[in-house]
Amino acid sequence: MPELVPGPRSGAVRVTLLTEGTYPHSHGGVSVWCDQLVRGMPDFDFRVIAVTGTGQERLAWELPAQVAAPVVIPLWGQTAASAAPRGRRRRRLLSSYEDFLAALLDPTTEHRFGPALFELARAARDGVLAPVLRGEAAVRVLSGLWNGPRSEVREARPTLHDALTATDLLEHALRPLGAAPPESGVAHAVSGGLAALPALAAQELYGTPLLLTEHGVYLRERYLGHRTGPYRWPVKAVLLGFYRLLAEESYRRAALITPGNRYNRLWEERGGADPRRIRTVYNGVDPAAFPTAGPEPAEPTLSWAGRIDPIKDLETLIRAFALVQREIPAARLRLFGGTPSGGEGYRERCQALADELGLGASVAFEGRVPDIRDAYAAGHVVMLSSISEGFPFTLIEAMSCGRATVSTDVGGVREAVGDSGLVVPPREPEAMARAAVELLRAPERRARMGESARLRVIEQFTLSQTVDTFRTIYTELAIGGADAVTTEPAHPRWAGRHVAGATA
Repeated sequence: MPELVPGPRSGAVRVTLLTEGTYPHSHGGVSVWCDQLVRGMPDFDFRVIAVTGTGQERLAWELPAQVAAPVVIPLWGQTAASAAPRGRRRRRLLSSYEDFLAALLDPTTEHRFGPALFELARAARDGVLAPVLRGEAAVRVLSGLWNGPRSEVREARPTLHDALTATDLLEHALRPLGAAPPESGVAHAVSGGLAALPALAAQELYGTPLLLTEHGVYLRERYLGHRTGPYRWPVKAVLLGFYRLLAEESYRRAALITPGNRYNRLWEERGGADPRRIRTVYNGVDPAAFPTAGPEPAEPTLSWAGRIDPIKDLETLIRAFALVQREIPAARLRLFGGTPSGGEGYRERCQALADELGLGASVAFEGRVPDIRDAYAAGHVVMLSSISEGFPFTLIEAMSCGRATVSTDVGGVREAVGDSGLVVPPREPEAMARAAVELLRAPERRARMGESARLRVIEQFTLSQTVDTFRTIYTELAIGGADAVTTEPAHPRWAGRHVAGATA
């Protein structure tokens, strides 16, 4: 059990970490990053507000002494029963909800989003938002807007089922508004989206400075997820409108935004963030904890590490490996990582694809490995096939271990790799296969790349640099608020280019 902290220590800076689906209930890069921060600052007091799936998730991390037991906000499952308000309070709440929905659907009314959101937040803290959203009146409000004379969604002929679905999904998504917002210190949302909701309420109510760190671009990942999602367009229009305006509200209100790479910064600036309040802070690893890996395996092997998730695009990696094996029949692919709850279907799909392509025992799903360094040492080349990333830990850990890498050109990957690995376009198995074959057939080149990669990590991406930077940021914000932060000059507009083949 975590050790409870009775209250802030005298003189200690207090930081509230706001997470969604990560620390301290899940493994993965963002959780590793959170653990690094809290362990690197034993003199700071930390609190965690964790948005989770059901609220039944077990802790995946042993919490240090200065981290209080997490406040858990489950998005699913039953909530405590409460009565819906009546009379004027009910009418006022439904009016605010109508303003909220109108902002999601009509660009001319987007200015209503913030005020309406904070009215809904008050109702959520009083326990009356959920019962109103579960009622028929909330469904009628949405149906009325969809079928209004200025509605673009009307052409898609939204149904009652669409309205019920969208209303139910919004009720769940807004549940974090019911959390008690941090009244002091720093509210650090370690992703955009739903985790930022209590921090926005804290900034509105108490002026608590909001620090926002996006590892991946939350809004972009919602676009990717809903593109192939099971809902009809009217439902997607509501959800994506919500995520877009929530991102923009978070960017505008943040005292400081600390993206993990310049690619994220571009999205944030386009979303309305003030460039003067953005400071790029790269993820870091401890090179001593990830020393040069031992000898390469006897058989030509590609290794991959991460969570089994569609955003990691293992299907492209498996298709690429099938092409690799045509060139190098003895090649193997080893996949290290756990499957999140609810992701079992995707793992089965990947396994079925490997079987369909006749790869058999050449592709091994190894599950979680006790020591992640073993996953990097298991391959001649470490692969990363994601369609979205921030500044991936698995990549810089593999680089620290001196392994050559082949990665997709997403997020901050190109910034991380530089000239020390090969970068290919996402979702192109042919380009990925060519790069992997190139390195498998060139042991001297692999060795040079591995040495260069480790040196790059030591020079630019160490854990001590990351922790020291956030120590300074926390102190600045806690003492002086938003006006006290010092920011870096705005970067020029930057975007990675997708090339036809692999580039070093």
